[in-house]
Amino acid sequence: MRRRSISTATALAVVLSSASLVTGVASPAAADSAKTLPVKSVGDIVVDGTHQRVYISDPTGGKIVVTDYTGTVKATLTGLSGVTGLALSADSGQVYAAVKNGNRIVSVETGTYTQTASYPVGAAPGDLEVVDGRVWFTYDTNLGSLDVSGAEPVVHLAQRGDVDFYGAFGMFLASDPAVPGVLAAGNGGKLAVYDVSADGATLRVKGDMDTAVRQLDLTPDGSQVLTSWGDPDYGYGLGAYSATDLTEQAGYPIDAYPNAVRVAPDGSVAGGSSSWYEPDVHIHRTGDPTPTREYDFPNTGNSSGADTLVDGALAWAPDTSRVFAVSVNTYGTYTLRALTDPTKELPTLKVSAPTKWERAKKLAVTGKLTSKTSLAAGTSLKVTRTDIESSNGKALAAVKTKADGSFSFTDTPSVGGKVTYKVSYAGDATHAPASGSDAVEVSRKATSLSLNNNGKLYSYGKDVTFTAHLGATYKSRTVAIYADPFGTDKPKKLLKTAKVNSKGNVSAIVDMTRDTTVTAVFAGDARSASKTVKSTAYAHAKISTTVSKHYKTGKIGSTTYYYFHKNTDPVFTTTMNYYAGRKQRFQLQVYYQGSWYDSGSQYFALATNGKSAVRLEAAGESGIRARMRSSYINSSSGDTVNSTTHGAWKYFTFTN
Repeated sequence: MRRRSISTATALAVVLSSASLVTGVASPAAADSAKTLPVKSVGDIVVDGTHQRVYISDPTGGKIVVTDYTGTVKATLTGLSGVTGLALSADSGQVYAAVKNGNRIVSVETGTYTQTASYPVGAAPGDLEVVDGRVWFTYDTNLGSLDVSGAEPVVHLAQRGDVDFYGAFGMFLASDPAVPGVLAAGNGGKLAVYDVSADGATLRVKGDMDTAVRQLDLTPDGSQVLTSWGDPDYGYGLGAYSATDLTEQAGYPIDAYPNAVRVAPDGSVAGGSSSWYEPDVHIHRTGDPTPTREYDFPNTGNSSGADTLVDGALAWAPDTSRVFAVSVNTYGTYTLRALTDPTKELPTLKVSAPTKWERAKKLAVTGKLTSKTSLAAGTSLKVTRTDIESSNGKALAAVKTKADGSFSFTDTPSVGGKVTYKVSYAGDATHAPASGSDAVEVSRKATSLSLNNNGKLYSYGKDVTFTAHLGATYKSRTVAIYADPFGTDKPKKLLKTAKVNSKGNVSAIVDMTRDTTVTAVFAGDARSASKTVKSTAYAHAKISTTVSKHYKTGKIGSTTYYYFHKNTDPVFTTTMNYYAGRKQRFQLQVYYQGSWYDSGSQYFALATNGKSAVRLEAAGESGIRARMRSSYINSSSGDTVNSTTHGAWKYFTFTN
């Protein structure tokens, strides 16, 4: 309860401003996937297609994480401080890992993820490649090999020949299982191709390349060495060098800044670039400068820009069904991304239908299927129509494309409302699936729906029946009725969903404790339009006032008065239905020479129990007659959830 006091200093004016508080009482066949990796860094990535596993090294964390093709972690190998380069044996039975801080190369059995051997190599190994059974590795700016085919492992160091490798970005190796006996090596501006078919490395050719290279790869036909940075004269891109004489050839233009390159067994090229605002992975067919497919990483973790590709963190699945990439955001969170159908073009299928149409009349739908490489005329497309009566879609006759990829078909919609036509292309060996859709609003007959009691005012708590009347419709006779009380603390509520009776009526009862908007909704059917109507009815506030500290009650004329001694403070306690922040208006009038005169009013807050007590200072003289009332004034009382309501006058007088 909140109690205030106000003064009655004179018979004609009561100074309400002296009031004071007294008391207060209370996510195609395989979709792209992305999984966060439990790593602190990424050194290399290699894919085991036989077991469908992905190996990622974490130099900072000193571990190798093994995942399946969706990125789910299957194993973690620890105790490998500085582990960087990874390479897979030809039979997919072993993964070799360069443990830089231990000057060793370890072997991991792929069927069980167990470390089977550790080979000291007398240097800190970096990048790895397996060529004809031997493990080749970089260290500093030199080249070494590890042969484990005999009874004892054999290590050879200093095999770079007279190539003066140098630079700050590390040294990289490249080979391809389809090109036996060939190894490419590069470092900070120098590139070399070696014959490693014998015990050592015989230099075939050496030359120059760009110093910003982050990765190398050899094409499956052995004709080119690709680098992750090309000649600036061509713009940003992947460099291409003849494996025979290292002359620079036409590369693959991509966005800034190139940082990875990997070639698939079929010769498809995956290039990577580190960019916030451009695609991150670019797929090219052999010799084609225009990308077949591109992938753009999203922004994860609300970082300052989109995720970017980690340098060199690209790898193909051997069947070319996926490209795996590791991205990182500005918070240092690493994500393994499996990018599906990389070698397939991504066609565009556009569908165009009229915006509006008349039911039961024939309409025409047109469209076009386009791709980087034109599809043959007569390509079959699946057509599905979705409407009110077939929410799961109904198959229509297939349509075939013309020579330019365009198509058209006609349909006569028997159902009104939103009708959607979806056209789908199944894809083929070189094109990914594609689909497109468009919707037409088909006419329906207007529906008559009414709701009573709009604008009416009711006493607090009255149960009021709201009746909706539905006119003629095609099939559906169901109406839903909702009540939405004023105020932010009570949500809109469904009162009833039912079929109307034989007279077209359905009713629901609302307890009118607040101003309330009642809504009747007919959802529509195949031929009758949807309709929504609203009715807003109003409710008085609930107000009562009790008087205390008087010594008796009695009549003056026909009016009952509360009698107070002239030195006693009257207390008036008002109870009102509570709402947060609500105040009651306390109004006082004084009787003088046959008339009532307003002595002012003041607002007093309600306690959470809806009570507010106001104490008037004693008049100090006898013969004064006065009256008070409490009111709820819409808006002025602190809210707008009830209609303005005045409580009953309470009459009182002072005597000796």
